[in-house]
Amino acid sequence: MTKVLLVVSGSDHWTLKDGSKHPTGFWAAEFIHPHQVFSAAGYDITIATPGGVAPTVDEVSLRPDLNAGQADVDAQRRYLADLGETLTKPARLEDVDPADYDAVYVSGGHGPMEDLADNPVIGKIFAALYSDKNKVVAADCHGVGALLPARNADGTWLFAGVRMTGFTDEEETLFGFGDKAPWLLESRLRENGADFSGGPAFAPTVVIDGNVITGQNPASAQPSAEAVVEYLAAHTA
Repeated sequence: MTKVLLVVSGSDHWTLKDGSKHPTGFWAAEFIHPHQVFSAAGYDITIATPGGVAPTVDEVSLRPDLNAGQADVDAQRRYLADLGETLTKPARLEDVDPADYDAVYVSGGHGPMEDLADNPVIGKIFAALYSDKNKVVAADCHGVGALLPARNADGTWLFAGVRMTGFTDEEETLFGFGDKAPWLLESRLRENGADFSGGPAFAPTVVIDGNVITGQNPASAQPSAEAVVEYLAAHTA
């Protein structure tokens, strides 16, 4: 059975430029949609967070105006509740053996900016799977920041020159955090050598470069997860 590691931020805040702590967590749809896609594909899913802490859903991500209305929000809340301890008692990211998995997918939300974008553990997991072209490394929105800690032995970034996308500086500004963020994801990825490609703000955009699959924003969560399934189907003997 195909096994996927679905990584979620364990942080309930994002430390802004002024030192204040903005309440956040994971973006509901950016976890739910990939989980649905992987479940439908029959994958064995392991949900993991740094430290194995129970993840916090960003309540902003469950606003009806940022989804397809109240009925959609109610359905998302039910989906999260129905997962029970699968979600509230996740695996410890630090205990994960990357050799056990065919894919790793990091969900978005502002939380990853706090506890994954500088996390050496996720960096090593990405590096291990990236080296096997029959496996996939994937992330969506701010979850793409988790690629940043993946380093070569000489300290250079493992994904320099790789085509990718993620939450753009334009989107961060439109969302109200352009001047509040301690750093911007698109800018940081470019500074490290990413071949970054952003689509229209808040529209679905997925970039595939070999076995690296990235989505730009919440609208990209489902299609990026579907791209993971398609890649693995094409590379499974």
